[in-house]
Amino acid sequence: MILIEPTIQDRFGRALRQRALSAFLREASAAVGLRGEVSVLLTGDRRIRKLNREFRGKDKATDVLSFPAAAPMNGHGGIAGDLAVSVETAARQAEEHGHPLATELQILVLHGLLHLGGYDHETDKGQMARKEAALRRRFGLRAGLIERAGNASKRALRRRSEL
Repeated sequence: MILIEPTIQDRFGRALRQRALSAFLREASAAVGLRGEVSVLLTGDRRIRKLNREFRGKDKATDVLSFPAAAPMNGHGGIAGDLAVSVETAARQAEEHGHPLATELQILVLHGLLHLGGYDHETDKGQMARKEAALRRRFGLRAGLIERAGNASKRALRRRSEL
């Protein structure tokens, strides 16, 4: 399910492509192997900063946050978890990488779904990066978050070595 804050709907409207994003969410959830429903909140930088501060102790806006559901009780579940995406950050990133907002939202949703599936690029040995790359190819998406972060780190190291 896709939930859009009214101010975000007013500001970005048709560029959000809610039906297409909902279809992508269903297909990508299945590809990741998630069981249960995923809700996605499309919000702004102010709200995502508050969520990031509250749940991760980081007082800054981010692009996507993942909230896995608690383990089902007595075998009952039906909810895989929730994602929160800052459309404002996504719009800046889309412009920076030269693709539509709708594409950036798919990249962010895919990344968040992998976290809901138990992957963690901060602690694993590249499993999430490999899975994300394979799924990006499957869905025809450009460089994902992990790859972009790695490229940014390499550029920073080159700049430092040139000084």
